[in-house]
Amino acid sequence: MKIGVIGIGVMGEPIARNLKKAGLDVTVFSRRPESCEPLREAGIAVAGSAAQAIAASDAAILMLPGHKEIDAVLGRDADGRIGISVEGKTLVLMATVAPAYSIALERAVVAAGARYVEAPVSGSKTPAQTGQLVVLAAAADPMQLDALQPAFDAIGKRTVRCGAVPGAMRMKLANNLLLIASFEAITEAVHFAAAIGLDLRQFLEMAQAGPLANDVLRMKAPKLLTDDFERQAAISQAFKDIGFVCDEAEALGLWLPAARTNRVVFGEAMRRGQADEDVIGVIKVLRDGMPMTANA
Repeated sequence: MKIGVIGIGVMGEPIARNLKKAGLDVTVFSRRPESCEPLREAGIAVAGSAAQAIAASDAAILMLPGHKEIDAVLGRDADGRIGISVEGKTLVLMATVAPAYSIALERAVVAAGARYVEAPVSGSKTPAQTGQLVVLAAAADPMQLDALQPAFDAIGKRTVRCGAVPGAMRMKLANNLLLIASFEAITEAVHFAAAIGLDLRQFLEMAQAGPLANDVLRMKAPKLLTDDFERQAAISQAFKDIGFVCDEAEALGLWLPAARTNRVVFGEAMRRGQADEDVIGVIKVLRDGMPMTANA
């Protein structure tokens, strides 16, 4: 299989490496050409544009920050039509976007003569590096997922098939509601433990020995002990995704108090310029004692 990866960053780079390691023919493109140089040195082909990467591939993964960047690389016009040649190709959206946007993008891709697959992934930097992501996949035709399974197996430990679009995106949002709540709860518990005079190392060792021990706690505990805010999962991504959750909930008339509170907390971290920090950076907001407002 010839596969493209468009968007080379914290997730895109290890995904491209693992696809190459699995023996697939990989071509990459980034809006920041310098980010592709380590992959070029590893023997991976680098395209000069998204159109070239798609032309060189049977399927092209879009691992981009959001709607704006996806539209830009596909050359979508004001009416949503795709401006580059994608006919006969499969476009695989691995970014997390609003379900309504994914539905609209599927229509545009099909109108342009191509196939569309949703495949957002659960996991951050370390699982991406080790090929331990969970792939959430949805498509109009299950055979499209069958064709992509070797690529999914190269980057993930499990593929969860979620029916038709936007089933995978909705699954991802439900998962991220749980994940983001976990990030904030762990950070808040550490903040509370410090404030009441506990030994933080002892507290975190106890937590990891108890019923709430999990991979998230294991990854975040050493970072919280040292105020290591280098990103594994960025505050900007958590804020974007919890916003999508809240938008979906509001459209359905659902009350999700934890989601709404986390939109405020992560939004405050964004306002303070912490977008590129790891999610545990919200502990700075907690330390400053930001009062919750009516916007929660």
